[in-house]
Amino acid sequence: MLDYGNKSSTCCFTGHRPQKLHQEEDEVRKGLEAAVRQAYSDGYRCFISGMAMGVDLWAGEAVIEFRSQHPDVLLIAAIPYPGQEKHFPREWKEMYARVLSACDHAEILAGEYRKGVFALRDRWMVDHSSRIIAVYNGEPGGTALTIAYAKREGLELRGI
Repeated sequence: MLDYGNKSSTCCFTGHRPQKLHQEEDEVRKGLEAAVRQAYSDGYRCFISGMAMGVDLWAGEAVIEFRSQHPDVLLIAAIPYPGQEKHFPREWKEMYARVLSACDHAEILAGEYRKGVFALRDRWMVDHSSRIIAVYNGEPGGTALTIAYAKREGLELRGI
């Protein structure tokens, strides 16, 4: 594992896939950009993306864009298993490849798909962070479970 610093300067993201969002993509992207700027102002230098379609990849793009002006920023990909992107539509596969190629490190959490691998990835991100930036619509699911775990672990929650 890359020694990217301690969790007090690391922030992760959680949020829905595009079809579950109750916000426009542009609104979410602007919120993520603002949240990254604020996190940097608050001393965060490392960001973790779970690399899923929607919020995760948009967050990765926001960090990459921000890093063009702040080269001390690191981006970590938390990949649940190799081939996560295999069934993504073409445009999402391309975005996944762009974000992954710009990451400073990729942490692969399991050798192959198995039940619970996404929760494993989400717990890993929370366990390595002190702040979580969330785009949450209030519905049950992986994002809700990740936020609940982050709260139990004492992470600072910033919603968009």
